[in-house]
Amino acid sequence: MSAADWKQRCEAEWSLQGAPMPDSVDWKSVYEAKPLGRNLLKNPSPHGLSKDTPPPEPQLSDVPRRGPPRFQPEGDFSGWTTGIEVLPYDTSDIPPGAVVCQLPQYSWFSMEQVVDLKAEGLWEELLDEFQPEIVIQDWYEESQLHKHIYQLHVKLLGADKSTVISEHTVNPTEDCSAYSHTWKEVSYVFSGYGPGVRYVHFLHRLKNSWMNDFFSTVFANSSVIVNPTKTSS
Repeated sequence: MSAADWKQRCEAEWSLQGAPMPDSVDWKSVYEAKPLGRNLLKNPSPHGLSKDTPPPEPQLSDVPRRGPPRFQPEGDFSGWTTGIEVLPYDTSDIPPGAVVCQLPQYSWFSMEQVVDLKAEGLWEELLDEFQPEIVIQDWYEESQLHKHIYQLHVKLLGADKSTVISEHTVNPTEDCSAYSHTWKEVSYVFSGYGPGVRYVHFLHRLKNSWMNDFFSTVFANSSVIVNPTKTSS
């Protein structure tokens, strides 16, 4: 196939009428990369779970754990950069003078990825002039370990990987008054963000606790998807 044929195939498959499509782009490589409409995050469900099935119920071990406390959940986190922040004991709800034998110790488990949009097959003219929608979606378990169990921070970065062109943060407060234990969706659409975007930095943190045993908050089906859609700024 000729370069013109590959260009025509890209335009037809993604309905890119009106988008800049310069002849200097390697359209065969773009078509093979298929950067539009697919999840650009690697390993989006490292716990092996899916939002289409209920999250697993917490299991208390019959045998008390020995050794140091555990602060990281189990899973294959390849593709993610991970970190642990062990938090001070939370005594905010304890009345003055109350005697407490033991408190849970909480930790944030952070996971982040940086998506290189050009390496995934997108071209500069599309990002700068057309500015297609960049759709963020995440699902986290309503573990009810604490009133704050989830945080999300997504940044659209320039070519230097440090200039923030646009960003979105989520830090919900959970209702712990009734047990529900379901998946909760978080989503956001970046549009009209301006020229210069080359990277997407995706970071979320989930809270875990330790008291005689380890209890985690898990997630599934995280995604960063660039849609062949332009919305007005």
